[in-house]
Amino acid sequence: MTTQSVIQVQGLEKSYKELKVLRGVDFDVRRGTIFALLGSNGAGKTTVVRILSTLLRADAGTATVNGFDVATQPDKVRESFSLTGQFAAVDEILSGRENLVLVAKLRHLDEPGKIADELLARFSLTEAGGRRVATYSGGMRRRLDIAMSLIGNPPVIFLDEPTTGLDPQARIEVWNSVKELAEHGTTVLLTTQYLDEAEKLADRIAILHQGHIIVNGTLAELKQLLPPAKVEYVEKQPTLEDVFLTLVGTDK
Repeated sequence: MTTQSVIQVQGLEKSYKELKVLRGVDFDVRRGTIFALLGSNGAGKTTVVRILSTLLRADAGTATVNGFDVATQPDKVRESFSLTGQFAAVDEILSGRENLVLVAKLRHLDEPGKIADELLARFSLTEAGGRRVATYSGGMRRRLDIAMSLIGNPPVIFLDEPTTGLDPQARIEVWNSVKELAEHGTTVLLTTQYLDEAEKLADRIAILHQGHIIVNGTLAELKQLLPPAKVEYVEKQPTLEDVFLTLVGTDK
C-alpha cells in the first residue's frame, strides 16, 4: 500500500434537469485500498461511478483515474478500470470457464485458457468452472463477475452495490473476494447502502448526503464523531450505523 492517490475527485457537480444530485463532491482514493462511498438510495453514489467510468459527463468539477482525466482522456481512463454493477453480467448458457475465456479473447490476451484457470482458482470456482453459470448460486455468479472484471489486470475496479439482492452467505463470499482484490494491489471504489459492508471492508469511508461528502475517514475516525454510550454502566462504542443515522438522519 502506498499513499499515492489513484482516484482524485474535486468539486464534482451533476444535475438532472432541476434535480441537483451532486453539489461539489471531493475525495481521493489511495492505491491498493478499499474506499467505500456510503449513502442512502438516490444519494448519488451511482452517478459518481458513472462519471468516473466515463459513462456520464459532470456539469462541473474534475476527476482523474490512474492519473488520467475522465473528461479529456476517456480512452486512457477506460483502460485503467473495470466496472461491476449491481447485477452480475455473466452469460448463463456458458460455463464459468467459458465466460472467462470469452472475455480474455475479446481483449486479445494471450493464453486465455490459462488466464481463466488462474482466476477460477483465485476465486474458489475451479470445481464449478465446467458447469453452466445457470446452476451457480448468487454468490458464485458475483464472484465470477468480479473475476471477469479482473481480466487484463486493471489497476482500479468500481463495485457499484455489488451485494444487492444476495443472501448473507453470498455477501460474505463477495466480501472475501473484495478483500483479496486489495491484497493483490487493486484499488477498489465500493458504493453501498449497507453499513455493515462498509464497516467490514473499507479502509476509508465517505458518506454522501444531499450532494455532498459530509464525512470522510477511517472507521475509527468516524466513530470518534459520537461519544460512547453507557448501558448499565458498561461503555458502548458507537457503531457505523449510529454515526450514519446521526449525520444523515432517518428521513427518506
